[in-house]
Amino acid sequence: MSAMSAAHYDALESRLPQQREQALMASLPELIAHARANAPAYATILQDVTPNKIDSRAALATLPVTRKSELIERQRAARAHGDPFGGFSTIGWRPRSGAIRVFASPGPIYEPEGSELDYWRGARALFAAGFRAGDLVHNSFSYHLTPAGSMMETAAHALGCTVFPGGVGNTELQLQAASELQPHGYVGTPSFLKIMVDKACEQGIALSSLRKALLSGEAFPPSLRDWFAARGIAGYQCYATADLGLIAYETEAREGLVLDEHVIVEIVRPGTNDPVPSGEVGEIVVTTLNRDYPLIRFGTGDLSAVMPGTCLTGRTNTRIRGWMGRADQTAKVRGMFVHPSQVAAIARRHPEVSRARLVVSGEMANDQLTLHVEVAQRPDGLDARIAQSIRDVTKLRAEVVFSEPGSLPNDGKVIEDARSYE
Repeated sequence: MSAMSAAHYDALESRLPQQREQALMASLPELIAHARANAPAYATILQDVTPNKIDSRAALATLPVTRKSELIERQRAARAHGDPFGGFSTIGWRPRSGAIRVFASPGPIYEPEGSELDYWRGARALFAAGFRAGDLVHNSFSYHLTPAGSMMETAAHALGCTVFPGGVGNTELQLQAASELQPHGYVGTPSFLKIMVDKACEQGIALSSLRKALLSGEAFPPSLRDWFAARGIAGYQCYATADLGLIAYETEAREGLVLDEHVIVEIVRPGTNDPVPSGEVGEIVVTTLNRDYPLIRFGTGDLSAVMPGTCLTGRTNTRIRGWMGRADQTAKVRGMFVHPSQVAAIARRHPEVSRARLVVSGEMANDQLTLHVEVAQRPDGLDARIAQSIRDVTKLRAEVVFSEPGSLPNDGKVIEDARSYE
């Protein structure tokens, strides 16, 4: 277990930002060399990459983003050859340094769990939510197929906690256990905790011991946070995925989510490999320093944005605004699929365009396309050239509307479906 201060899980959280950045960038060449040598998928994806040259964010941004769709395709193709992980894992089955568990998330995507203590790195989020060694944790994340239950159980064990593995459902039995075991805190979805608290109130059952919660898997709006607080429960959220483990977590400051210390996070324009300017909403792309499953520039499909400044708790890592929607904004227009990558391809053809947003409007069977583009200068004929690019790339016709730089909404949307389906 890490050495902990009263305020932070470990000293990594309060180091100087430049020290953190140096350490993360210094780890990249070895990680890429290890992945190329031991993960067949990366031997292909990174075959033309010189590992020791990938030592900065600018260099990292030259590598392709791997998205879930590609991971699913590679796993399907590799299963016939006995590799359920599609060539992305550097470990196989035990006994020699293999996976101790295998999970399946929707797709299906199969994820290995290695033997390292706190493999998914969730203990940091639990600590920030107020959990401490000796606590009894009521874990209502699923233990079935997906890794969420194991993710939080191994984190709690690393922190020195005891776990009641409640899993999902069986509300009456879970409520009985909570009333009799008197857990110090809850981990699971916010909706199930609300169900338990409501049911306890209906039945006159006291949950007086339950004073903290780490919540994930669903939206956790401030209104629900306040609802729990009014009932004596301090709820905090964390952002994690089945592929990557912990990515970011909430602190007492209640201002965004602080990034985990063992991931490199970029925000890219949806459908591209290109990082957006700081503060702009885009897709969360993560490189994890996990040698067993070294996902490099893995696109989560989730939208967020970097926040300025650092956390008031003294944690110095970058903060993000939390989950802000999905990056896959593919729309079917006049029988044709239009993808964010196509909008990006159109914009790249015209250096004058800094941002583009395709709006699909009209009623069903009467689709209308408008490409809004931010341009500082408008040379004659630019609108006609952009319209031609739209036809070339999408095979569809669209109106082109010019906007001033910075005027389009900062919500990460590259394709906005504004059609009426009534």
